Amino acid sequence: MPMLKAVLLVLAALAGLWALDRVGLWAERRGWIFWRRRKPAGNALGAATLELQKIFESGKATHVIEAKHDPGKVSGDPGAGPR
Repeated sequence: MPMLKAVLLVLAALAGLWALDRVGLWAERRGWIFWRRRKPAGNALGAATLELQKIFESGKATHVIEAKHDPGKVSGDPGAGPR
């Protein structure tokens, strides 16, 4: 009997994981979360790192953040216009 309970427990766990996956895919289709099929557009860790760098090195990181938000403004000469 203990073996039967273990098998039933494993089957119940697998069924629960399958159901969770189905709910995740459903929520992803509705656009609420990113689950398995779609990937977010951008790197959240990279954005967080840039924000921390902006806080601690405000003068040095400003050009990096500006370049990230508006790639058309990137230039080697601070007096030059957009490329």
